[in-house]
Amino acid sequence: MKQQLAELFHRRYACHVFEPGRSIASQDLEFVLEAGRLSPSSFGLEHWKFIVVQSPELKQALQGACFQQAQVGGAAAVIVILAKLAELDPDSPYLRRLLEREYPDEQLAQALNNYRSFHAATDVRAWSVSQCHIAAANMMLAATAAGLDSCAIGGFLPDQVKAILQIDPAQYEVALILPIGYCAEKPHEKRRLPLTELVEYR
Repeated sequence: MKQQLAELFHRRYACHVFEPGRSIASQDLEFVLEAGRLSPSSFGLEHWKFIVVQSPELKQALQGACFQQAQVGGAAAVIVILAKLAELDPDSPYLRRLLEREYPDEQLAQALNNYRSFHAATDVRAWSVSQCHIAAANMMLAATAAGLDSCAIGGFLPDQVKAILQIDPAQYEVALILPIGYCAEKPHEKRRLPLTELVEYR
């Protein structure tokens, strides 16, 4: 299992040119989405919402909002990962429902108090977006396991993306845009710094 996982990490890379006209099987797309759904999140709040864009017209519009990065318009599907905002308010029904699940019975009151303090001291928008990146990483690895390719797009104009998809900015922030499909280019050798430059033991 460890070797299989290591091979997936080595095989995954950012695809910039997807095979035109090649669709994704529904079960493979659902597998990728399920990897996002099952991802860990702070307080167990599942900060994400996934919008799957398959319409050619919408994909082209999103490409324009992503500085014309061609992989957005050329992918078989584009998963727009939205970060929840309003639902993370300490007094929202959503927040209470999920905290009740994580902190049952007498634990709930203390958890709500702790969360209220945390929420007041935190950049909630940035926090929610960062949680969505956890789901995105799992989805990209799942795509690789399903024989698909992906490319994490962090360069986009959030207001344009929200306008194209009719997203309420009070409810959500755009966390990441994830085109997926079948790559039309040969993957290059993985280029990463060695652990000796990245890890410090203390």
